[in-house]
Amino acid sequence: MGLFDLESNYASFAAYHRNPINIFIHMILTWPTVFTASVLLYFTPPLIAHSPIQLVNGGAYVVLNYGFFMTLIYALYYVILDRRAGSLAALLCFLGWIGSSVLGRSLGFSLAWKVVLASQILCWSGLFIGHAVFEILRSCFGYEPYPGFHAKVKVKIDAEVKAWNDAKLKKAY
Repeated sequence: MGLFDLESNYASFAAYHRNPINIFIHMILTWPTVFTASVLLYFTPPLIAHSPIQLVNGGAYVVLNYGFFMTLIYALYYVILDRRAGSLAALLCFLGWIGSSVLGRSLGFSLAWKVVLASQILCWSGLFIGHAVFEILRSCFGYEPYPGFHAKVKVKIDAEVKAWNDAKLKKAY
């Protein structure tokens, strides 16, 4: 699976996230996890000296710091995967970065890290529980999104493991 191969990335995600509840949990909790991480990164030092950009007179500032760098990396990754949908995702990333900067400045570090911690714990717990529920349904009750799902996924996993081991052996010789 190539890092920039949209089909492989989508197939990998879709293979593991077939349960509608799990998909819903990811749709609801993934963006807040990224957003609140960006709030915390608002408090990192600027990458370029004197880089604050004033949005509104007397209002919040956005700073070219590690939060911006993380946003830029995500935005570029999405655009490389798919120009049209990736451009929308990149726009959402940058809007989230601006929003997280506004929130970070408004809250101040002493309150922001508490909000971020609570949000991260809630979101990550929800994501893990979503996966755990799917795995419990699969292992205890034999749940499959459709007949033959696990057999097909196992064949793909075995092929990936074999390819990885073969590549590792080639490098050794």
